[in-house]
Amino acid sequence: MSTKGDLTRHNIIAKSMQLFSVKGYFNTSIADIIEAAGLTKGGLYGHFRNKEEIWYAVYEECSKIWRKVVFNGVRDIPDPLARIARVMENNLKDYLGGGVFEGGCFLINSLVDLAGQSSAMSNQVLQGFTSFCALIHKWLAEADQQGLLREGLNLQEVANFLVISLNGAAPLYAATKDPAIWQQTRSQLHYYLQTLKKEA
Repeated sequence: MSTKGDLTRHNIIAKSMQLFSVKGYFNTSIADIIEAAGLTKGGLYGHFRNKEEIWYAVYEECSKIWRKVVFNGVRDIPDPLARIARVMENNLKDYLGGGVFEGGCFLINSLVDLAGQSSAMSNQVLQGFTSFCALIHKWLAEADQQGLLREGLNLQEVANFLVISLNGAAPLYAATKDPAIWQQTRSQLHYYLQTLKKEA
């Protein structure tokens, strides 16, 4: 059962998440967060020491939300290529197209916002993308071991391309809100995955 303190902390994180997604980290002030959360300054500082600490809490929460959406239904798929296809679908249709964050993907927005400003914070986001890329690479290697892929593929380059394509669609969709961006990206990535398969 959540305590009042837990609920307040969660509210601060939720409000900050939307503010950071729309305005960016540096354009969001502590005063903005206090107003959005309906708190006093003392009420906020009772949970977080500063804005950077809030950002790390928001990052953790956003990562949980992203994993929940993107890996939905993936665990029970035995075919590694079908697993990758499901992750791509979930990422583009349900996470990006689903409008999970008002200002677009918090993770991509943070990476752009923090680049050259805070190496520790931007590296936190990069580490997440690197881990995701490593997982895709692992699944590709599994597909290769099962004889599902055509010969001569550089699996690391393939994994990098898939993740870069997903990440590239995010800011374009955030800027335009044109669903054709994620729909066409989904279509092309699906086609690309088919070209990786060994001919029957």
